[in-house]
Amino acid sequence: MERLSTHSRVTRDFPPNARYLIGVSGGRDSVALLHWLISLGYERLIVCHLNHRLRGRSGDADARFVNRLVERYNEPALGLPRTRTGKRSPRPITDGSIEFELGSADIRALGKQQKMSIEAAAREARYAFFAEIARRQKCRTIFVAHHADDLVETFLINLFRGAGNAGLAAMREISTRRIDGIDLTIVRPFLWVWRKEIDDYVREHGLRFREDATNKNLTPLRNRIRHRIIPYLEKMLGRNIRQNIWRTAMIAADEEKWIESELRDATHADFSVVKLRALPIALQRRALLKWLRAQNVSDVGFDAIERVRSLADRDVRIAKVNLPGNRHARRRAGKIFLE
Repeated sequence: MERLSTHSRVTRDFPPNARYLIGVSGGRDSVALLHWLISLGYERLIVCHLNHRLRGRSGDADARFVNRLVERYNEPALGLPRTRTGKRSPRPITDGSIEFELGSADIRALGKQQKMSIEAAAREARYAFFAEIARRQKCRTIFVAHHADDLVETFLINLFRGAGNAGLAAMREISTRRIDGIDLTIVRPFLWVWRKEIDDYVREHGLRFREDATNKNLTPLRNRIRHRIIPYLEKMLGRNIRQNIWRTAMIAADEEKWIESELRDATHADFSVVKLRALPIALQRRALLKWLRAQNVSDVGFDAIERVRSLADRDVRIAKVNLPGNRHARRRAGKIFLE
């Protein structure tokens, strides 16, 4: 974790004395992130845990575990276990200022209602929950525990789905997502850290965590990529491809950030047909992607963007197209808007 002080912008851009949200599932990655932040002096944290109601009693046990973890950090006289070297972890305790926010969502019902996969529905529910807490707590920055292996897996998922550069950018260390009128800043300090390094950190500091048995289920695409496709590619090519994919995703993220900065403000409720037509096709797609995301349209892909883009075509008489989540885009009076 020492490399983070050199590579990550977190400690420079987000001072420890401010309040932040942090997503904690109870798994090793988020438990390690919580410990790491507290050890650096981030003590005004609001731990956010969403029960997805997918695993019955195991999900309830996860929530209780995270609650107890917060209580333990808030006990001023209690330190963490000694490391293998016999030394105690650096400042692992707080003054009792860590808060706990618990939420619950029926992910299966949400996925069925919105015609989304379980994974997509869970992601949307988590960020909606984070936005709700951000509004209530007046705290618009959240730390999440995505790491370098997550970045590689997301890159491959988006590549196989035919994503453009925006999708291949996968994740960014610092990004902003507009959710229900809230501009939520998402911070991923572990994008520079590999899963094995997190495992080493957890062992060194004797951290307890909850093991999610569904991570070994090969039905979700991400698990198949993690346990089957990446090891197969490494075996066939005779090299560690993860670092090269990670580097490509980082380059794509930097380029995507610059392109977005060159595009118009996407927070408006409508989009001018004339201005859209004036852009090159590549920028039309990028501008619509930014706009649709700002309007909280989930699972925005190439097909959805092309349908909306067709509304600006002079030769197309259709004035209404379908979008994910039972939403629609419509053209009227030279404007494209959602309903």
